Amino acid sequence: APDPRTGAVLGVPPQAGHAAPGAPPGPGAVRPGAGGTGRSCGSCRSGMIDKDGYCEHCGHAQPRERDHMEHELPGVAAVSDRGLRHHRNEDAYAVSAIALADGAPATVAVVSDGVSSATRPDEASAAACAAARELLVTALPQGEDPREATHDAIMRAAEAVNSLAAPARGPLQHDPHRHENAPACTIVTAVVTGDLLTVGWVGDSRAYWVPEDRSTQPARLTEDDSWAAQMVAAGLLSEAEAYADERAHAITGWLGADAYEVEPHTASFHPDRKGVVIVCTDGLWNYAESAELMAEVTPPDARTRPLECARQLLAHALDGGGHDNVTVAVLPFPLAPEGAGSA
Repeated sequence: APDPRTGAVLGVPPQAGHAAPGAPPGPGAVRPGAGGTGRSCGSCRSGMIDKDGYCEHCGHAQPRERDHMEHELPGVAAVSDRGLRHHRNEDAYAVSAIALADGAPATVAVVSDGVSSATRPDEASAAACAAARELLVTALPQGEDPREATHDAIMRAAEAVNSLAAPARGPLQHDPHRHENAPACTIVTAVVTGDLLTVGWVGDSRAYWVPEDRSTQPARLTEDDSWAAQMVAAGLLSEAEAYADERAHAITGWLGADAYEVEPHTASFHPDRKGVVIVCTDGLWNYAESAELMAEVTPPDARTRPLECARQLLAHALDGGGHDNVTVAVLPFPLAPEGAGSA
């Protein structure tokens, strides 16, 4: 089986590969020595792409690598899309299928939503996913408790996002507001090991449990770090009232140098039946907020076709308006004994 610590982490543009000798360059291929980005146009195939993403010959805007991404591994699949209203995708994800010390399979999914009001949110989400996945796929095969590993993974992700903040120099280095508007993001993780399901989060990205038997109860596994959730928890507003307010999605917890204090939430569950874990950003759950609605839009064969499930959930969000970036990972439960890998 491949080393689970290798493989691409989504949200980080891959390096250009090498084409077979004599093969014509494909759309977006790198041409050594070319100006601009070094990529050729996917429309006319003759012009070069400038630094703003437009063809210098025909003028067509080129799709970004993160506009739409999807991967499937044994026991986990994920899809991410820019949506219909945003000019770029600031979400990211990372998924892995690994083997534990005893040879038993485990799956990992990390999803992150960059905070649009901060600088470089796309970099923040990518850094968080890369760091969290790396720790999880290293710690779990060494026997670390999944809940402890999840906590450590989120803290490692926080450090990675913090490192993106520009260092303050001169008088600013003592300014308590020096990190305002630093790169920031949310994070949610899910780990399936044996009969155990472990989730962790900071922010308002969510995890849901959807049983295969739809006559049984689905569940939301996470609680938002948000203004709306605080109002509901304090008994000041009903859930409907809170989420109707324009402040509903103001997050009260995030990863970033300007975060007050990162306090990862973790929880473990022992599902007694088959089902799937849906891990997603608010670009999806805005269109299926309750566990019941999420179960309703999740296809009945989700456990056996996780990638198709993720695609259908994306389609549901786009059909609903696609107002935000949309990212969803699907983890079937329980796992079948299969191979390992990362994406």
